[in-house]
Amino acid sequence: MPVVVALLSLLYCSAGCRAIHGIGESRQSIAARKLSRQGLQKMRVGKWTDAEQLFGEALALSDKDDRAHRGLAETYWNRGQRVSAIEHMEKAVALSAGDPRLVGRLGEMYLQEGQLEKAVTQSEIALASERNSAEIWTLRGDCLRQKGNEEEALAAYHRALALQPDYVEAKLHVAELYLNSNQYDRILATLDQLDPVGDESAAPTRVHMLRGIAMRNLDRPELAAKHFAKAAESDPLRAEPHLQLAAIELEKGRPDLASRSVARALQLDRQLVESSGWKSYLLSPEQLAAQQADDETRR
Repeated sequence: MPVVVALLSLLYCSAGCRAIHGIGESRQSIAARKLSRQGLQKMRVGKWTDAEQLFGEALALSDKDDRAHRGLAETYWNRGQRVSAIEHMEKAVALSAGDPRLVGRLGEMYLQEGQLEKAVTQSEIALASERNSAEIWTLRGDCLRQKGNEEEALAAYHRALALQPDYVEAKLHVAELYLNSNQYDRILATLDQLDPVGDESAAPTRVHMLRGIAMRNLDRPELAAKHFAKAAESDPLRAEPHLQLAAIELEKGRPDLASRSVARALQLDRQLVESSGWKSYLLSPEQLAAQQADDETRR
């Protein structure tokens, strides 16, 4: 009898200890989820440092919190630490039991890092469980485009737009595919669906670049120049708009103005200017200084 009592006591103690341990784990998990929610809120408003700290604290409490891994992946990605970002997104996917949104985001990361086959696999996995996501169909289109299947890519982008007609990224990719096939009217028709009527101030740089290229090829250089100027204004560190402006100035017979645009592009991206053959159109430093002085005098 005493032996039975001792065994029962031992079993009771063991079960109780496990229960207490389980309660401790549960409380840690709840605290981790709360920190992750706070981290996501910080991330949405661009407070990346605060978000990273909160996600780190969440993982210190529970390494099984998929949201913390996802959030930390995005903060690392924002900082340019791509390898660490992918590692945490892979953990987030595994812990979430294959949440298609996370699978799709992992695929986007793979694609941007040049890991095309991994990205293709993730897009297929995501579509197998979620076929009503514009983001996942756009990822699928991106993968097909990278593989050179432009017709299938276009179909995937149109599928994305059927689900979400205002999805900007998909429309930009459609316009870029039309550019590859020299369908300039279709580029403009596609981009016309993006911008609020009469207001392009918030349009992405790519929109202005695509509009400018289409306008230039449709023999509307004045309008093209306006869009390239807007592209240069919205992305001051990009050299390409200045080279496009230089091409228009040359077509108008104004090599001096073209040289100024090339000089500005050279300051931003010397390699691009030299590799594209534009360097020969540069003014000498003396000529450029004289023109700048002349401009100041006229003002």
